[in-house]
Amino acid sequence: MMSSKVKVIVCLLRNDLRLHDNEVLHWANKTAEYVLPLYCFDPRHFQGTYHFDFPKTGAHRAKFLLQSVADLQNTLKSKGSGLVIRMGKPEEIVPQIINTVGQDQVSFVCYHEEATAEELEVESKLQKSCGVKVQSFWGHPLYHRDDLPFRIQQLPDVYTQFRKNVEGQARVRKSLTMPDKLQPLPPGVEEGQVPSLTDLGLTAAPEDPRSVMSFQGGETVALDRLNHYLWQSDSVSTYKETRNGLVGSDYSTKFSVWLANGCISPRHIYWEIKKYEAERLANQSTYWVTFELLWRDYFRYVALKYGKKLFSEGGIQEKAIPWKRDRNLLKAWMEGKTGVPFVDANMRELAATGFMSNRGRQNVASFLTKDLKLDWRMGAEWFESQLIDHDVCSNYGNWLYSAGIGNDPREDRKFNMIKQGLDYDPERLDYDTEVSSTSNRGLTMIL
Repeated sequence: MMSSKVKVIVCLLRNDLRLHDNEVLHWANKTAEYVLPLYCFDPRHFQGTYHFDFPKTGAHRAKFLLQSVADLQNTLKSKGSGLVIRMGKPEEIVPQIINTVGQDQVSFVCYHEEATAEELEVESKLQKSCGVKVQSFWGHPLYHRDDLPFRIQQLPDVYTQFRKNVEGQARVRKSLTMPDKLQPLPPGVEEGQVPSLTDLGLTAAPEDPRSVMSFQGGETVALDRLNHYLWQSDSVSTYKETRNGLVGSDYSTKFSVWLANGCISPRHIYWEIKKYEAERLANQSTYWVTFELLWRDYFRYVALKYGKKLFSEGGIQEKAIPWKRDRNLLKAWMEGKTGVPFVDANMRELAATGFMSNRGRQNVASFLTKDLKLDWRMGAEWFESQLIDHDVCSNYGNWLYSAGIGNDPREDRKFNMIKQGLDYDPERLDYDTEVSSTSNRGLTMIL
């Protein structure tokens, strides 16, 4: 009896470095005899940022990414598949892979759609260059785009209105159940090796023992973290009360670092919380994690609605603000040498560890835009370079919010650095020599 499956499907993986609840891999393994998961280390990701030429993916981010890719390769191998790794632009590598396998053998290229300009341009170029059918999926947010109670162009410009409409009228889809055994790679394709930091033109940053926790990339660690935060420690039950704490790993979920690389699915987190609520406890804290996941959705849909305005000087409000571009002021801010203890401690933590608490992020962003009056894109691009949990929609959406040119309904929001330091870090005596051990959770930045 002849198989009804197509021969080969190439799965381009980007910010979806997981097996569980991965619609691209789920569909491909149902549809094809051979599945070729592919990750490309795009050289554009390791060049300078657009306006201010910071390393686009710094050493902290790159290390976490390499760990995540290696973990996924091991997971796929254990299921009978593999991960093909190449250095190059996807729109150039994918046609090469198709030619290697055979143009007549490959039926589809598939991927998860992204929301911002550079990634969408890659998708557009890939559709023109690959020479086979393209199948795309919408798989990054908690709530699917097709399930929203409004069209993207009618997306509310205030989060609270978005949240109430979505929670009242939409549903979270079930996580996809992945097969125990995956379809194999097509014959004759070499997987390739995970590159080193040196291969990417980077130098490893030493691990700082003062980090809130030792972050390691990959789906395996992400799922362990979810299990720890819910079932082993019950930390989720007090999340709302502890999210502004200062010391230790469990005051906040830290899920953002794995969500950013797609090592964990927001739907998987949601349904695991629902299970926790049914079996142990449902309270404001368990709900609040979902509340924060919805913030993440919101900024992705804001990016879809406003496109390149997300990166423009005037933001989505198109305000004409005379931003400064003083490199000396910027350098002091980046290096934690402004003379403002709470700002400096957080900026040094970022440089040393690639992480900063949400409370810290809100404060340093407010200081850069409202006190130093520097171009907000200087801060956004530095965060893009440094943060291990950098998510383009959340990062740029939040910087617009902080700069007063985004989705903040309150005019001229500004943080008092002295009061914030006293409220959230009162026992810190010497910010100039210590990295702030902030692991707190604020309103909109991270989980």
